[in-house]
Amino acid sequence: MKNFALTGLAGYIAPRHLKAIKDTDNRLVAAVDPHDSVGIIDSFFPNASFFTEVERFDRHLEKVRRRDNGKAIDYIRVEKRRDC
Repeated sequence: MKNFALTGLAGYIAPRHLKAIKDTDNRLVAAVDPHDSVGIIDSFFPNASFFTEVERFDRHLEKVRRRDNGKAIDYIRVEKRRDC
């Protein structure tokens, strides 16, 4: 099982990434998006941490990394929003 973190969760393709992570028996640890009305994350990964501020997301990932001896996050997916 691999652990993922996602940015830009409200993007067009993000639901497909969430489905792919779940379908391959992997886990989403944390996600960030300035729009907190995403809601889709709960249907795939109800235990994932969600942030609207990048600084808090970064701090959380650092805490997770220290707690798990550097092995917490295997992949970070960066979604670029078209309206940015």
